[in-house]
Amino acid sequence: MFDFSGTLFRLEQNSSWLSDLTTPDGAPLDVEAQTELMRRMTAPTGQVVELSDEYQHAWENRDLDPALHRKIYLEVLRKSGVAHAHQAEALYNRLIDPAEWTPYPDTEAALKDTAAKGVKVGVLSNIAFDIRPAFAMRGYTDFVDEFLLSFEEGYIKPQPEVFRLLIDKLGVAPEDTLMVGDSEEADGGAKALGCAFALVDPLPTTERPDGLLTALRTHGVL
Repeated sequence: MFDFSGTLFRLEQNSSWLSDLTTPDGAPLDVEAQTELMRRMTAPTGQVVELSDEYQHAWENRDLDPALHRKIYLEVLRKSGVAHAHQAEALYNRLIDPAEWTPYPDTEAALKDTAAKGVKVGVLSNIAFDIRPAFAMRGYTDFVDEFLLSFEEGYIKPQPEVFRLLIDKLGVAPEDTLMVGDSEEADGGAKALGCAFALVDPLPTTERPDGLLTALRTHGVL
């Protein structure tokens, strides 16, 4: 089982998306602010800004409801210094566009080689938009047996139900299952069911050429 964001794919910082963003006083966001903005938009766990009760509910349920996902991330952008609503909307739309996500250098090999060995492959993501097109447009879909997305199922990692759902769909035993992800807190929840767990670092794609293959080899999958 693979996580999506920070594991198989990454939303890379693209300066062209951020070049027109300005602070409330009209100044452009500096590089440090841009980097922090992208971190806040893709962090798998941990609250990134202080929120009112209304937005707290949206934050806690963002990966279960696309409307709440949009609502909270537009608020995160506003609280992070993006001054204008149209700027926030444009950046948010990049976030949920599967075409904008970059696969890690070894994503194709990790999926293809695992499937070629007859091992069932599942992708499990806390997310509020459909990531299947990101796989389809790169020819990866044939290497994935099941996709399980939180907003479609009503559970989020680390709830054991979400891991159990995917394990059952794959038709495998927990003790024969490896979860690969970038979050000890979220993805590591699979250990409660008896699954093995491999942690990968959500580095920029150019800085992690073989993290997936290393994890699979370490655990005897490849």
